[in-house]
Amino acid sequence: MAKIDILALPYRPCVGLVVLNGQGLVFAAQRLDRHYDAWQMPQGGIDKGEAPRTAALRELEEETGIQPARVEVVRESAGWLNYDVPHDLVPQLWGGRYRGQKQRWFAVRFLGSDTEIDIETEHPEFRTWRWMAATDVIASAVEFKRHTYTRVFEEFDDLIDM
Repeated sequence: MAKIDILALPYRPCVGLVVLNGQGLVFAAQRLDRHYDAWQMPQGGIDKGEAPRTAALRELEEETGIQPARVEVVRESAGWLNYDVPHDLVPQLWGGRYRGQKQRWFAVRFLGSDTEIDIETEHPEFRTWRWMAATDVIASAVEFKRHTYTRVFEEFDDLIDM
């Protein structure tokens, strides 16, 4: 795809979750589908007609096995945050229909124990997971997500162990 065509594409509506444990550390997981060491927080698309909060709790369960009743939604981001994917990835992701994602973020406090987290879901996305300081999540993320993660952590900074 030509750069001009990519820039004309819309952003995919999405949600992201900052899952916090009792120590203020953040859940991060290593993606299965990439050959590089890509870590991220849970995120995913919003289905047609679905509210962002509903999508966030659904995605959390689909990706981590964490039941919605085992988290407390602490805060929702004030607005949408966008990021572009590298141009060479656009044709490979989402059928080439989006230039990146616009995300509504949710900070949730995990109320359960680590044994309740199960990334071996019906459609697994992650190889492994761990609790990390926010600065480590940023450093471990793919380059094109780092700015968004920084902005999310700044918005939720009073909740997070940096």
